[in-house]
Amino acid sequence: MDQTKGKQSIEFQEGVHILSGASIVGKKEGEGPLGSCFDLIGEDPMFGCKTWEDAESTLQKETAQLAIGKAQLEKWQIRTIFAGDLLAQSIASSFGIMDLEIPVYGLYGACSTMGEALSLGAMAVSGGFGEYVLSITSSHFGSAEKEFRFPLEYGNQRPLSATWTVTGSGACVLGKKGGEARITGLTTGKIMDYGLKDSLNMGACMAPAACDTIYQNLMDFNRSPEDYDRIITGDLGEVGQRILFDLMAEKGFDIKKQHMDCGIEIFDNATQDTHAGGSGCGCSAATFASYILPKLEKGEWKRILFVPTGALLSKVSFNEGQSVPGIAQAVVVEHC
Repeated sequence: MDQTKGKQSIEFQEGVHILSGASIVGKKEGEGPLGSCFDLIGEDPMFGCKTWEDAESTLQKETAQLAIGKAQLEKWQIRTIFAGDLLAQSIASSFGIMDLEIPVYGLYGACSTMGEALSLGAMAVSGGFGEYVLSITSSHFGSAEKEFRFPLEYGNQRPLSATWTVTGSGACVLGKKGGEARITGLTTGKIMDYGLKDSLNMGACMAPAACDTIYQNLMDFNRSPEDYDRIITGDLGEVGQRILFDLMAEKGFDIKKQHMDCGIEIFDNATQDTHAGGSGCGCSAATFASYILPKLEKGEWKRILFVPTGALLSKVSFNEGQSVPGIAQAVVVEHC
């Protein structure tokens, strides 16, 4: 049963249903435009823990349990978890979901990880390798700043091109039937490197990858932007969005009417001073689970292209002068 489509895509013969979506975020995210959409808002950035890393692990664990509960399942019914985060060796995921005692595949796609988790989870269910799987990721402002930039105590200044890492986690339970929205296809992204080295301008680093994946999706499925109610990137922010529009125009496509970016939606820069927008694994994951998925379930949107974007850098690569490559993973989600 060949389900491949074009050069980089898969079209499922039977869509994989999204049975539930769950999101937990921090106080700043709860004060943003999507505040009323999230399941839970944590007032304590430490989430009752002593370190930023433990806080993120707790965040992911609680979100996983919430998603399983909303799907009216028990944790033993979940065949596999596909999980990842931004920290070295994905420690937020490994320590967070360890106590669930569910088989796990640890993923790393930077801020594109939710797209990767949904893609692999959908393939697993479609291929008959599990009746139910969980796709989840997370990020935390404090742990990400510590990992990639500067400790918060340093108080470094951020340029206007910088984005604000979302403190949040999003999770979805996937199954063969029973949902109001389903994953009908996906386009796996390629690593794109335009030679940019500014880690405080992630949108510019990721925009070429977003363009490449979106363009390939349109080619593989023989679609136009108008075939989607929304084309939703993960965290390009305002700077990356402008670059994406220019790059898509060079390929002959205008996506301005359909485009939405989770990083722009999750914060109100005018009042929250987040500069270019939000970022982090939790940005696209929490926005998808809390805001995008309900619109699909209600039928307000019939078909969307969800394209989380990631910047594939590490402390070592950055300090050794390497550029910042990008990647984007596209998932086609439709109303049932």
